[in-house]
Amino acid sequence: MHDRWVRLLESYIHESAEEMTREPEGHLAHPYTVPSSPGSPYYSSALWDWDSWTISIALAQVEADTGQEGRFFEYERGSILNFLDHTDADGVMPIQLSPTGSLTHGDPGRAGGFSQNMHKPVLAQHAALLVQRRGDVEWLKPQLGTIGAFIDRYLESHVHPETGLAYWQTDFAVGIDNDPSVYYRPDKSTAAIYLNSLLYRELLAYGYLLELSGDAPAANVARGKAQDLVDALNRHAWDERDGTFYSVDIGLRAIDPDDWLHRGAPRRWSSLPIRVDNWSSFLPLWAGLASQEQAERMVERYLDTRTFHANYGVRTLSRLEKMYDLRASNNPSNWLGPVWGISNYLVFRGLVKYGFTDAAADLAEKTVRLFGRDLETNGSLHEYYHPDSGEPIITHGFQNWNFLVLNMIAHLEGRRTLSEF
Repeated sequence: MHDRWVRLLESYIHESAEEMTREPEGHLAHPYTVPSSPGSPYYSSALWDWDSWTISIALAQVEADTGQEGRFFEYERGSILNFLDHTDADGVMPIQLSPTGSLTHGDPGRAGGFSQNMHKPVLAQHAALLVQRRGDVEWLKPQLGTIGAFIDRYLESHVHPETGLAYWQTDFAVGIDNDPSVYYRPDKSTAAIYLNSLLYRELLAYGYLLELSGDAPAANVARGKAQDLVDALNRHAWDERDGTFYSVDIGLRAIDPDDWLHRGAPRRWSSLPIRVDNWSSFLPLWAGLASQEQAERMVERYLDTRTFHANYGVRTLSRLEKMYDLRASNNPSNWLGPVWGISNYLVFRGLVKYGFTDAAADLAEKTVRLFGRDLETNGSLHEYYHPDSGEPIITHGFQNWNFLVLNMIAHLEGRRTLSEF
């Protein structure tokens, strides 16, 4: 690991972390965090769902490194409270908030049901992270009902009855913006491994918060639902042939017993694997829902230089996929192969969790080299990068989950390492 880049990154992140904080304004009653510095062309004023969660993981490491525990707490807590303030009685939570309004493609009067995507299932995880760091759940107790309504909305309106898997309503704002398993596919047809991995951890985090708040029976119900989800993922998303988890196609025609063509041999399957090699297939390692045997097969796939394993980290789409494309795009951003800080980090955490220490260290060192070179050459970090050359592709001034390289450095140096719930 290049010591010069380590020290450069640490100094830059420690000094720049505050640039992601904003004071209450307009629609937002509480302090909050944003993904970019004020001078960045994008993401410099709005509060985003999973971004605010990952920012908190990085800010926790900044506090630990600098001995300033609690420095960012009001901004992190405020991010959670802002989302809860704008969650409706049905548990629908916006994807993004800005001083001028909310980004939520809701259904007026719910006439069409709950047919749009909402905040990723990371709100309870975000809250649990803060509760763990502070050793205090009292500030959150008045909000547990709203968090519960949010999780119930996922379970009641975003889960496929036949498989028990959570699905995206549309291809809008799914986090991994143009993931071919979701993007341009029919509405309500993809039970994404990304979404289900997040929901599994969300249920465990909610159980943790309930237990700390004194409601052990409800906590056990949440944990039971998490295990139900693992069972469904093993049944429908694990591919024994390829040794990996895939997103699942649930957009099958309903069984009609009167249909003359199909009634002689009705389908006996409720889903089909979408065999697109995407980095999100490694998220069950981060989530901790894979068995050790599954993990060993998945790591073999991760280490294949023909597909994911690149000079600067994890390709977000296998190089062998026909959709592989490294060109710049924004809104949606490009996840068809470029290296992202968040994918490097979450795969790193999965490798650590399952004891693949050498592979985890290698990925962390690649991330240090990627960001160290960029900062040294260009004076800032960027949104995503060429996996082979390490050249930045787009968005000068991007901070956000790139700052998680700080947590990777702490792990490499054997120091106190802060991580997500």
